[in-house]
Amino acid sequence: MNKIRIEGNVYTQEYFESEEENGFAVRSSFHRQLYVFLKEWFSAPSTLRVRTSGSTGAPKELTVRKEQMRQSAKMTCDFFGLKKNDKALLCLPLEYIAGKMMVVRAIYAGLDLYPVAPDGHPLARTDKPFDFAALVPLQVYNSLQSAAGKRRLSRIKSLIIGGGAIDDALEKALEDFPNAVYSTYGMTETLSHIALRRINGTDADRYYTPLPGVGLALSEEQTLIIDAPLVANEIQITNDIAELRPDGRFRIIGRKDNVINSGGIKIQLEEVERVLRPYITGTFAVTCIPHPKLGEAVVLLLEPSADAVRVGETAAKVLPHYWKPLHVYTVAAIPQTGNGKTDR
Repeated sequence: MNKIRIEGNVYTQEYFESEEENGFAVRSSFHRQLYVFLKEWFSAPSTLRVRTSGSTGAPKELTVRKEQMRQSAKMTCDFFGLKKNDKALLCLPLEYIAGKMMVVRAIYAGLDLYPVAPDGHPLARTDKPFDFAALVPLQVYNSLQSAAGKRRLSRIKSLIIGGGAIDDALEKALEDFPNAVYSTYGMTETLSHIALRRINGTDADRYYTPLPGVGLALSEEQTLIIDAPLVANEIQITNDIAELRPDGRFRIIGRKDNVINSGGIKIQLEEVERVLRPYITGTFAVTCIPHPKLGEAVVLLLEPSADAVRVGETAAKVLPHYWKPLHVYTVAAIPQTGNGKTDR
C-alpha cells in the first residue's frame, strides 16, 4: 500500500517524498490538491487532521489515525468487492473526509483513481465507465437532467450517495438503474460511512444496514449510538433520532436539535421537509421562529425561483395541522454547508 494508480499511471511513495512537483500534479488545481494530500498521507506521521463540514454543529478539526482510515477503506472495498485496477471517480472535495476516503480506498485496493473537479456536475466532464464512485445528491440530480448524464451515471457499477438526504423523487429516478446504488450513513468522526442502504433493484430497503464490526444502540432520547472500534476511538453518541430494528437495521427520523415544540406539539423539521419535497422545485428549508403563544412557530424558507403563494397553499393542504408553516418567506439563498446540506 505504498503506491497509487491515477489515470492509469502508478505513483510510488518515493514520488510524493520528493520536492519536485511534476506528473499529474500540474494537470489542474484539483490534481494539485490530490498531490498535496498524498504527500501528507505518505509522510511519516501516523495521524492527520481532518475537518468536519459543520452540518452537525460548528466546524472543527479532528486528529485521526491513518490505520483507522485504512480499516474504513477495507470495510467499503470488501463490501463492494473492489479489486485492483477498478476505475474509481474522485469528485468530492479533498477538504473533507468523503474525498480523502476515496483516495485511501484507491490506495488500499489498488483502484485506478480519476480526479474530476468537485462541482455540481462532474460527469459532464468525463465519459469513462467507472466501477465505483461517491457523489452527493446534488451531483446525482444534475446528472439526471440530461440523457448523456443519466447514461454515464447508470454505467457506474457501484454508486454510493452521501453528504445529504436523498428525497423520494431522486430515489424514484434511480430505482430502475441496472447497477447498484446505495445511500450512505456516517460522519467525519466515523471516517465516512458505517452503514449502507440499497435504493434500487430487488434489494432496495428503507433501512440502513451497518457494516461488519459496527454496533448500534439507542440513547434514552432515541438518538443513535455507534460503536465502531475499527474506525473510531470513542463510542459516538449522535444527535440523529432513529428507529432501530431488532436485526440491527435502522432508519434516521431527523436531528435531535431540529425538533421544535410548537404549542406543545413536538415537530421534526426534517419530516416536514420530507412531506413538502415532492411539491417544491429547488432548494428550501423548514425552520422556526419564537412565537408568544406557540413558543415556536414553523417557518418555510424558499428561494426566489419558487412560487411562494402556490407553495404556501400546497403546504396547507398536504401537511398535518400542527406542521403547517405560520409564515412562508422568500430569501436570496438557502445557506448550505460545503457538502450541500442545509446550514441551520
